[in-house]
Amino acid sequence: MRGGDPPPQGSPQPRQPAQPVSIAASEAGSAPRWTRDADLTARTSFRVPARAAWLVEVSDAGSLPAVLEDPRIAGAELLVFGGGSNLLFAAPLDGVALALTGDAVEVVGDDGDHVVVRAGTGHGWHGFVQHTLSLGLSGLENLSLIPGTVGAAPIQNIGAYGVEIDQRVHAVEAWDRDAGRPVRLAADDCGFAYRDSRFKRESGRWVVTAVEFALSRTPRLQLGYAGIGAELATMGVVEPTPALVSEAVCRIRRSKLPDPAVLGNAGSFFKNPIVPEDHAAALLDAHPGMPSFAAGPGWRKLSAGWLIDAAGWKGHRDGDAGVAPGHALVLVNHGQASGAELLALARRIAGSVQARFGVALEPEPRIVGASW
Repeated sequence: MRGGDPPPQGSPQPRQPAQPVSIAASEAGSAPRWTRDADLTARTSFRVPARAAWLVEVSDAGSLPAVLEDPRIAGAELLVFGGGSNLLFAAPLDGVALALTGDAVEVVGDDGDHVVVRAGTGHGWHGFVQHTLSLGLSGLENLSLIPGTVGAAPIQNIGAYGVEIDQRVHAVEAWDRDAGRPVRLAADDCGFAYRDSRFKRESGRWVVTAVEFALSRTPRLQLGYAGIGAELATMGVVEPTPALVSEAVCRIRRSKLPDPAVLGNAGSFFKNPIVPEDHAAALLDAHPGMPSFAAGPGWRKLSAGWLIDAAGWKGHRDGDAGVAPGHALVLVNHGQASGAELLALARRIAGSVQARFGVALEPEPRIVGASW
């Protein structure tokens, strides 16, 4: 598990190494739906032209083994598709997009304070966060309003406002394509790192089917991230609750980040770079106002948004491909940009930051049809 205050670890079900589990088809499950030459444009938050040779939608995880044995998948590239909020299509997918839509939520462990909640991979992330708050559970409030699905959360190891999902994951259920069986991976077996996981590094191997989260009825609020305290004060909050922290986070995000429904984007496009301490110290000497954060012994994390802004890119626009005027970390589609155009802009931005600061930027979204 990575830094920060972890959730209570005395959860009612002890963590176990990766082990086989069964996936039973539910009686209510419907048959997988296949679509040829599928238009995925409206299914991605960037809203760039996006197509796949095939789209298969699976509502029942019990159907997954048969789907993965289908000849349309054999030998083809498989893209596991969630809410499309972390994808940039630079070219069509000459393969199969697999969308798991199961969204059941259930409490699977409860000792009175520590609660384990299991959610299907297709459940919308923000809706799931709000559901846990409605159950009186704390732990995910800082991650409110992040676009995407539950299944994408551990793959990307999403994080915001001082909390990362690896601090809250209890276990991940997935289909292991190499072993040809479903498994349940304890959080420590997921290979979590900053905006990374073994599911992302081994993307051709895993299909996440459900995620268990370790939450608590006793709030352990994370209020140290810049902006949360000030927003709570603006709201007139004296005694914060998880629901009020969630509201504050939503207000901050809405004030800073463009709504993908209005202006196509995938949120933060670049990871915050982690550099050696001596490199960070030299940059701080030259740029005293540069944000810098501890990232483990000998390392510092820098703000990609600050670096991009300082390099003069905030609000820049090449045709319909641009950088959000309110947040330099967000690339936007003003209407008719292609994924290739946004990728070209991203490469120019990264080259500019590298030339000025000697810092390499890496994209957060997965790029389909091209390499970084």
